[in-house]
Amino acid sequence: MKFVTDVGVGRKVENYLSEAGHDVVSILDIDNDNTMPDSTILGIAEREARIVITMDKDFGELVFHSGQRHAGVLLLRLEGATGTEKAEVVQLILDRFGEQIPGHFCVFQNVVFVFALNSTHSIMRLFTVFACLLLTTPAFSQTYDLLIRNGRVVDGTGNPWTYADVAVKNGKIARVGSIPASEAKTVIDAKNQIVAPGFIDVHTHLEGSINVRPSADNFLQDGVTTLITGNCGGSALNLRVFHDSLTLKGISANVASMIGHNTVRLKVMKMAFREPTAREQADMEILVEQAMKDGAVGISTGLIYTPGTYARTPEVVGLAKIAARYGGTYASHIRNEGQDVKTAIAEAIQIGREAGIPVEISHFKVASKPIWGRSTETVAMVEAARREGLDVTVDQYPYTASSTSLESIVPSWALADGDSAVLVRFRDPATRTKIRGEMLQSLKKNLRKNYEYAVVSSYAADTTYNGLSISQINQKRGRKATAETEADLVMELMEQNGMKRIQMVYHTMSEDDVATILRYPNTMIASDAGVSKFGSGMPHPRAYGTNSRVLGRYVREKGVIPLEEAIRRMTSLPAQRFKLEDRGLLRPGYAADLVIFDEKTVGDQATYDQPHAYATGFAAVLVNGEVVIEAGKHTGKRPGVVLVGKGFVAAR
Repeated sequence: MKFVTDVGVGRKVENYLSEAGHDVVSILDIDNDNTMPDSTILGIAEREARIVITMDKDFGELVFHSGQRHAGVLLLRLEGATGTEKAEVVQLILDRFGEQIPGHFCVFQNVVFVFALNSTHSIMRLFTVFACLLLTTPAFSQTYDLLIRNGRVVDGTGNPWTYADVAVKNGKIARVGSIPASEAKTVIDAKNQIVAPGFIDVHTHLEGSINVRPSADNFLQDGVTTLITGNCGGSALNLRVFHDSLTLKGISANVASMIGHNTVRLKVMKMAFREPTAREQADMEILVEQAMKDGAVGISTGLIYTPGTYARTPEVVGLAKIAARYGGTYASHIRNEGQDVKTAIAEAIQIGREAGIPVEISHFKVASKPIWGRSTETVAMVEAARREGLDVTVDQYPYTASSTSLESIVPSWALADGDSAVLVRFRDPATRTKIRGEMLQSLKKNLRKNYEYAVVSSYAADTTYNGLSISQINQKRGRKATAETEADLVMELMEQNGMKRIQMVYHTMSEDDVATILRYPNTMIASDAGVSKFGSGMPHPRAYGTNSRVLGRYVREKGVIPLEEAIRRMTSLPAQRFKLEDRGLLRPGYAADLVIFDEKTVGDQATYDQPHAYATGFAAVLVNGEVVIEAGKHTGKRPGVVLVGKGFVAAR
């Protein structure tokens, strides 16, 4: 065992410990004059995970409540005892209670000692001391709520795994080390399993789904314990109301939110296709500021979506400056992810530079066949920005298909001014011809002959279309198999669905580019998904298997990145990016968001053809110390909390 002894414990105790084979550091060897502050011995205890032996009750309590990074506290209150007597008591304590000391605040006090070992009276005194110890120790023992034993801990830093037990108390990680099973109310045996921090999904879309399905099964079954929503420019406008509704409802995972630029612009400017006036810009900035005070962790943009696509760079810079003032991050679905992707990346970096705000480029990709293989160049742009001193990172889902709305393949100008105006354009022959022409030009530019790559995920007007490509629906309707008729079909589907959102899956990326982006150390893992209703529609499989796919396909099978690095990308890197200070690491004092999984079997089961399938390999998922997933089943618990940004101002 490892000890550090305080002033007053004495050389005889230290000598006994050393002779007994223990590793002991005496504060007297460091501070002969006894002038060193208490923080010094505390630092030794925490840095080297030593048990503190002290005679000072106040100091013992200070150490024990310092954060639990030490190995325990042994308080000796032995008034009038000689050095020899102290050593004898320590020997007796270690012989009888040695295994119980780690993790405890053990107190032995007010005992009178007579140690003439060859007298009957002294032998009786030893029995008295022994009985006293037996009675006092349990009263000062710490009991943990839950203990995970025998697992291989991957702590989120990227460091190699190590064998350790993990104790949980009051929703926090209380201790990491060798911990007796008797000290916890509940014990989970994690033999042959990985124990890691819960995963943080930095890019989700929960609005409209988390209130309906607060259990968030598809995320938790994939090891995700914290969700960041409000991405791609779309969020709740009143975040305080949104957050309060989640708290009132109860949620199984933790939730943090961005404020969406599209949401703010729509509130102030409707669907106007123009720059804002000075008054409108000021009004948008007021809304962003309020959102940051309401707990937003940053501002997001969706610059391919209306009305965000109508914004020029200075408008976004102005709003990002407000978010920066409150410690926020700028997360962007950039203006183009195809052949103009480098220009779009440059704009995101420029916004970060001018606004003085960290940048997160969302679902980083190269989504156009003519530029497949150029992900090395896009990654290099991000790294160049970092060398410049700009805090730029990216996130990615590990698939070669994206998922967004059908309207994203229609020219943005045609979607301006609201649904009624769009329908007028669709129905006007000349305007329809112009729209069709631009759609066909885009196909040609991307080396595509038709819309076979575009698959319907969710179409309310006719669910039999779910899972079919635009080309297949065109054929099903008995139409001529041409790109022209398919472009017309896109407009028809939008109109026939009442201009409501039609979710699509677009097969636009290469496997090599996915791997290249994943290898980049500043790439996080994100699903770009919402809370799925099991069995409904044909969603992108990323809703069910993003993290498990990385762990199974890209870590175990392909060896693209090591396990510890993958865990870092899912835990501490996201926590750092969004300033979630007590999440993302497996350390004492941090929230007990934890996953236990088998690295040999963990993997995604969802496919494009059969997307409703939960990930496998997770033995348990804990949120704030509560087991939410156990043996592949949701326990029904809702221990999640709303996480707020640095600018949060509590309601008065």
